[in-house]
Amino acid sequence: MHAYPSIAALRKAYTSGRLTPEALIEQLTAQAAEEESYNIWITPPSLSFIQPYLDRLKDLPIENAPLWGIPFALKDNIDLAGVPTTAGCEAYSYIPEEHAAAAARLIEAGAVPIGKTNLDQFATGLVGTRSPYGETKNAWNADLISGGSSSGSAVSVAKGQALFSLGTDTAGSGRVPAALNNLVGWKSSLGAWPVSGIVPACASIDCLTVFTNTVEDASLVDSVIRGFDQADPWSRETPALSETKPQSYLLPDKEPAFFGPFAEAYRQAWKQTVAALEQSGLPIKYVSTAFMEEAASVLYDGPLVAERWAELGGFADAHPGALLPVTEKVLRSGTNPDYTAAALFQARHKLKAYTRKAEALLQNSVLIMPTAGGTWSRNEVRENPIQTNSDMGRYTNHCNLLELCAVSLPQSFADHNLPFGITLFASQDNDSLLVGASTEIQRCSSRKEVTIAVCGLHMRGFALEKQMIAHEAYFVKETMSASSYKLVEIPGTPAKPGMIRSEKEGVPIALELWSMPLDQLGSFTSGIPSPLGIGKVELEDGTFTPGFICEAEAAEYGKDITSFGGWKAYQHSLISL
Repeated sequence: MHAYPSIAALRKAYTSGRLTPEALIEQLTAQAAEEESYNIWITPPSLSFIQPYLDRLKDLPIENAPLWGIPFALKDNIDLAGVPTTAGCEAYSYIPEEHAAAAARLIEAGAVPIGKTNLDQFATGLVGTRSPYGETKNAWNADLISGGSSSGSAVSVAKGQALFSLGTDTAGSGRVPAALNNLVGWKSSLGAWPVSGIVPACASIDCLTVFTNTVEDASLVDSVIRGFDQADPWSRETPALSETKPQSYLLPDKEPAFFGPFAEAYRQAWKQTVAALEQSGLPIKYVSTAFMEEAASVLYDGPLVAERWAELGGFADAHPGALLPVTEKVLRSGTNPDYTAAALFQARHKLKAYTRKAEALLQNSVLIMPTAGGTWSRNEVRENPIQTNSDMGRYTNHCNLLELCAVSLPQSFADHNLPFGITLFASQDNDSLLVGASTEIQRCSSRKEVTIAVCGLHMRGFALEKQMIAHEAYFVKETMSASSYKLVEIPGTPAKPGMIRSEKEGVPIALELWSMPLDQLGSFTSGIPSPLGIGKVELEDGTFTPGFICEAEAAEYGKDITSFGGWKAYQHSLISL
């Protein structure tokens, strides 16, 4: 989807003379019009407001401007001077006279703002469907949610309409859409990036975020935006980014809960990620994360939600009918009479204890969790808007409450056109650990692997499983072959099964899928005795993968055990005898 997959690649195109910013903006404007049905934009790209930013590049040497000519998008709760800010509500719209502080710093570095993106109204949601400007569609599967609230910002980058984009993040809005659209979603420590010029959701924990294709691009944007802002009461002096390796990588000691129609695909993607980390040689520890789930519940199931009403309640009361019903329901929950001042302080004291616990847990370490435990179709969210949205924040809501920084990283797809992402968490002002950890994890992820279908002694619990482990393979999942295979027992010590292609007499055969480093495949294959070998095995979903097959002649002397549907079932039948 990306003609220029990184800022460095686009700068190279500029310096080589193959492309100009004007030509690129013309392409992106046309693309935005062609992909209008994705509902990415509230103010789409137009030279009517972009041209002045292109003109200033003529007097700005590219070597002095790290973001020279780089097109970026802004979530429409972030101010861009002269362009309406709606926050997803037309009645709220205003035209700012000044840029948000972060946008101003990006423009000073040569970046070109190209439009304002769609969002869940008033940044209240994690699904991307709560907008009067249309439901933003997922970049990979238009039937699925994009994630929110920074929905248009994420999809603008995923579709290649911007090189990076700004979002905001209170409870996961800068990370959930990243995972669902196969992007990097970077959220720095509270106060590290100025939030002046942003429509607040919960001002005390709001953060600006960036969506990019690479961690390197996120780090570059961070280097431009990071820094104290006198005009921002929440701004702090924070350390500049570096690349620092963590002392340990923490994983939950219990398997996370997965939800929705793709729960099993997400579970397997998480297991595959964990297995790769365990095989990587990185220092892994397992820890309890239950207290983080307890902290997350404080955000919407307690008095802290009143902060949203404090920000927007006056507008809601003065403009009846202006808000979407689901948005108003969430905001008005902050008026619950049980949410007294005493209840608020009790909640904040509880969070302070949880924050201290998180600091101790994450000392010189990063915690790795799924960014989301599943996803939904847009239709499913319409039918159950509250619960589906709540589920999306299960592994994100705690982050800002506990004063953590985080980055969502794309991993191998969970299924066809179904991205999957993990989030790395570090304690406040330890953003550099995220950079170092991301580099290490991406190195592990870049290891070229091949999936192998196993049907016999190499399966878990059998004699040759040790050969799989010796070749650095790890179990992925159980599955079935297509219904076109016979299974025979080949005599020997020990006896072993052979799977033979047979369109007329075949049945589905139980298999295990294992992942093995590509550089190990040759030595592994060389040890497989005749009549077995590695060929293409058709799976039940019609796809093909390398796996164990057997020469057809083995059917003449092997015992036909096809009726058992698999080697494990056959072995169990022998035990029962």
